[in-house]
Parts: sequence; structure tokens; C-alpha cells
Amino acid sequence: MSTDETPDDDPGESDETGGEGAEDDLDESDVRERIEQEADRAVEQFDEGIVDLLAWVLDTETRARIYVHLRQRPHSTSEEIAEGTGLYPSTVREALAELHEEGTVLRQKRQNDGAGNNPYEYATIPPSELVGDVVDDVQQELNTVFNLDRYLDTDVDDGDDGVNGSGSDPVTINVEDETDDGDDETDDGDD
Repeated sequence: MSTDETPDDDPGESDETGGEGAEDDLDESDVRERIEQEADRAVEQFDEGIVDLLAWVLDTETRARIYVHLRQRPHSTSEEIAEGTGLYPSTVREALAELHEEGTVLRQKRQNDGAGNNPYEYATIPPSELVGDVVDDVQQELNTVFNLDRYLDTDVDDGDDGVNGSGSDPVTINVEDETDDGDDETDDGDD
């Protein structure tokens, strides 16, 4: 190889000088970086799915983003929530006030040793409580629809449709904790 040539000009020489090991390191680094990017993208998509679902439960995407942030980082101040979610501070404060009034978020004064302002720090109720409230509302709405004829005071014979005509609510929604699933699987395997 002349002084004007570079190792790239003659691929055979770079293999002899150990260039292959450097290439492997580069490939491993590229693979690691791509895996990390894909993992970040998967988490981001998962978070967006959760936010979409919570937006239905909590009425707005803003409130959902605040809820997710507080589940990940409890005891955050409104300023920390605004920074973490990318929402305007005034929007966060307004949504937090509503969520606190509804009982979805809890707040307490942050204890500071020095003089100055002690801002509120916020935490959320557990998701199971949030879902419980929603289930009760959905169940009530379904029962209203189911009993529409009774509410409209129309002449319909409740006994003919095979549904309990005693005036009780026919729709009941039960929410079970997922932690009990393991016991059911072992019972099925013993049969």
C-alpha cells in the first residue's frame, strides 16, 4: 500500500491488522443502540395506549398524562409534573385542582427545612380504585338503558323476556384482582 492509499482502499489489509475486531465492536454497539431505540419506542407506544385508555376514564388526555406521571413519580409538585409531561404549568394546576376535588389525586404540603414556599406534592389513588369508580358508573348507566321501559313508564310485561322482573338492577359488573390467576391454572393442571 502506498502512502496515498488508505486502509479502506484495500479491504484485505484491514482484515489482517485486526480491523475485524473493531468492526465487531461497532456492530455490537449498533445492535445495542437499535435494541435500546426499539425498547424506548415500545415503552412509548405502551404509554400512549395507557394514556388513551385513561383519557376515556378521566375525561381528557391532559388528566390522563398527569395521572400516568404521578403513578411513575408520586409526590411530584405541579411544576415537576409540568416539566415531566410537557404540559403548560397553568394547565397542570387547573387539572390537578379538578382531580383533587374528585378524589383522584391526593395532595399534601412538601416539607422544606428552609424558609420559603412549601408547595403541594401530589399522588394518585391506586388504579384499582379508579377502575372501581368507573365500573360503578358504567354499571349504573347500563342498568338505566336496560330498564328504559320502566323509566319511560311504558306497558311492557317484564316477565316475558326471561329477565328478573322484580325491579332489581339486572347488570352487575365484577372486577377481580389479577393476582388470583395463578391458583386457577394449577387447579386446571391437576385434572
